[in-house]
Amino acid sequence: MNCHRLLDVAELLEEDQRIQTVFTVAPDTFNRGVAGHLRRLGALVLPWPQAVRERFDLVLAASYGGLTDLHGPLMVMAHGAGRGKATRPGGRAGPVLTSPPVYGLDAQRLTRNGEVLASAIALSHENELDILRRQCPEALPVAVVTGDPCFDVLAASMPERGRYRQVLGVDEDQELVVVSSTWGRTGLFGKWPELLPLLMEQLSGQRFRVAALLHPAVWCAHGHRQVRAWLRNCREAGLLLLDPEDDWRSLLVAADHVIGDHGSVTSYAAALGRNILHLAPGLTAVTPGSAQEAVIGGARRLNPDGPILDQLRSAYPLDPAVVASRLTSRPGQAGPLLREAMYRLLRLPEPGRHRRSSPVPVPRLRPEPSC
Repeated sequence: MNCHRLLDVAELLEEDQRIQTVFTVAPDTFNRGVAGHLRRLGALVLPWPQAVRERFDLVLAASYGGLTDLHGPLMVMAHGAGRGKATRPGGRAGPVLTSPPVYGLDAQRLTRNGEVLASAIALSHENELDILRRQCPEALPVAVVTGDPCFDVLAASMPERGRYRQVLGVDEDQELVVVSSTWGRTGLFGKWPELLPLLMEQLSGQRFRVAALLHPAVWCAHGHRQVRAWLRNCREAGLLLLDPEDDWRSLLVAADHVIGDHGSVTSYAAALGRNILHLAPGLTAVTPGSAQEAVIGGARRLNPDGPILDQLRSAYPLDPAVVASRLTSRPGQAGPLLREAMYRLLRLPEPGRHRRSSPVPVPRLRPEPSC
């Protein structure tokens, strides 16, 4: 998801002939394969040892690894649906908090040796300013509320729903059930690996199509071959398994039902008005007031031991406007606001007019590897 977010934002600059855009990938277990994906897209990828020796006019990041090693004005942004994840306090940076800090807005990640790392912190929502004020007040001067670019792209993609479903092979009389899992032991795929086989067994292939969206970290941690092997029987039974390099948002737009956990995809699905069933570890892992809290607190919970079809029929959509209002306080404006902030850091006049968000491309269903 980090990669898709950065590609969305990089597109706001790439057409400018005054700017050369390059990419690099920090060493991390979950980053395996990212450099290869970028090269297949035709991007210029600098090896990390070279990147840390260079100085850049602007550094964009949607995660926190390696930021102290890069040189240049830094803009950091969330890689998912806002900052909805509470985390364990660590280190001694920042004020003493009475509740678990919100990941990504804490002094531990935003500062080093008392200095704020970023020249701009892009926030999805005004409420995140209040969190920043509690957790890392020294970063407030560089915070800018830009909205959520992913939500804006999803909204722009809605008119293409029929085309996405056609490419996915979902007939007009079929319903598409998307199962979304974040990474780790509390993610749906890690905690309930039997769910996908149950869905394939209990849902009629004539009436339903089932698709799986696994967080890229799942693929990186276990390897593509292993993940596909674990799901081989499901795939042979008709499971749609999108490659992690493909844009997952087309599948979400095409969906009728989403079964998800506390990850960002479930929140985006609820903001699109999809029927939601959730399997989540509880409210302790999410931020109060976030879209994730609204979804986990408002959606029907799936019981994996009960009949799946009955629960699917009893699922309902949440109010999409309510969920969307927690995702972004600048709907439809993320592109222009992010572009303005980046050109300010680049110290360049902003050229022309910003074009509207474009729909995501149609999904690509690749043939299964033979070995």
